[in-house]
Amino acid sequence: MEKSAKVSKRKAVYASKMKRAVHMLFYRRHKKPGVKGWELRKALGSDYPKVLSILDEYLKPLDLQVKMVFEEERPASEKPTLEELDKARFYITLRGDLTPKEAKMVGWRIDDLAGLAITIAYIISKKGKAPRKEVEELLREKLPGWRVGLNIDRYIRYGYLTQDENEQLYLDWRTRAEVDQKALIDLILSK
Repeated sequence: MEKSAKVSKRKAVYASKMKRAVHMLFYRRHKKPGVKGWELRKALGSDYPKVLSILDEYLKPLDLQVKMVFEEERPASEKPTLEELDKARFYITLRGDLTPKEAKMVGWRIDDLAGLAITIAYIISKKGKAPRKEVEELLREKLPGWRVGLNIDRYIRYGYLTQDENEQLYLDWRTRAEVDQKALIDLILSK
């Protein structure tokens, strides 16, 4: 009897923590979606990775997942420590793919999404970095010239690309989180 009371109390605690995690992960407070690991630890306690794991299982039938991305350097080991997780960003993404009809509801024009796919594929083909000038020339073949610079700035602002002081473009954290790079390259090469 006492054991079942402990189990139901523990379930209630985790249900409450999952509810708080959902509030933090679904609602954007700043420019970037999601929250840092240290924010989750502060709100949920040091067992927040377990809470996120349970939440991820609940989101599976909805085709959503809790994604973890290291914005800076990735930890050396497969299983990051709690201190390393504190620096990671967690947020909700799709588990599967969008249909073309659903992609229209994202809020981006289809040619802007195509430009992003071209840019990401080009940077991957250049081993992770490419001069902005080369990417602009490539996009001018497919997009009106006046939109090329605006689109690249938008990709940078939304966290898909980053640019250094030498105007080299790199893939940023959001591309690593949302884009299956291998599937993108396979799709492009199969056409």
